[in-house]
Amino acid sequence: MSNASHVPVLLKRVLDLLEPAVAVDRPVVVDATLGLGGHTEAMLDRFPDLHVIGIDRDPEALARAEARLAPYGDRVTFAHAVYDEIAEVVVEAGFRAVSGVLFDLGVSSMQLDLADRGFAYSQDAPLDMRMNPEDELTAAGILNTYTAREISKVLREYGEEKFAKRIADAVVAERTAEPFTNSARLVDLIRTSIPAAARRTGGNPAKRTFQALRIEVNDELGVYRRALPAALEVLAPGGRVVVLAYHSLEDRITKRAFTQVTSTDVPRDLPFVPEGHEARYRLVTRGAEMATEAEIEENSRARSVRLRVAERIAA
Repeated sequence: MSNASHVPVLLKRVLDLLEPAVAVDRPVVVDATLGLGGHTEAMLDRFPDLHVIGIDRDPEALARAEARLAPYGDRVTFAHAVYDEIAEVVVEAGFRAVSGVLFDLGVSSMQLDLADRGFAYSQDAPLDMRMNPEDELTAAGILNTYTAREISKVLREYGEEKFAKRIADAVVAERTAEPFTNSARLVDLIRTSIPAAARRTGGNPAKRTFQALRIEVNDELGVYRRALPAALEVLAPGGRVVVLAYHSLEDRITKRAFTQVTSTDVPRDLPFVPEGHEARYRLVTRGAEMATEAEIEENSRARSVRLRVAERIAA
């Protein structure tokens, strides 16, 4: 097994944004995407009174995080769950509300670094891509059973792939001879399905297809659409939700959800907001914050990050 590494993205900024929220008695933060525990370890170090509830659907990531965070003892509660179950996880951990929730969305560094998980297009591996190996659907299952129209829709919507139909048609034609099992064959098919001019720009042409398959396998956008409102609801007044998104669709879901809860139905020209019509949340960040060039140089995975934060201001 290779050594998976994890450099937390925008770590100092995340800690600074959480600091006002955890300046309370017995603060609790949910790390909804625990991964290898890099963000959680930094939070526990900086905030000595903090308790963290770490959620991950990947049992291997959870086991590695437990080993890493063992020195913090009972300051961490671990939950093998999907993060749209956040409300149930918080109650099961013995809490009614929390001071903060962190979402570091997308595939984890460990999942990319371990070749046998099939997330990386740069290494030949089984077409798996399940974050939770107990789930049934795999990337191979999609390629071998979805119709050409269904595959094309996945690639177009989740990968923003311009040549989705070409790739989907080629997959369906090729699988009649032999089912898809490994990533190298798919990478070759994608390369030959895309015009030569398009292959010369934008990095590896398989990137968008692999991203789309991963999102479909794990229902990432559906899970996140359910999880974000649940996270906002479980906040105590003064609590904050911090989101690190790496995909335009994830960021769009975040922006819409935050806009909805920070807006009021009172006309703008009304001189006051009647009682009961106040917004229950406020935006902490103005728009989406991005990584600096220095941060990108230190950690290339920060290149596409979009950071947004909302705070609960009323019960």
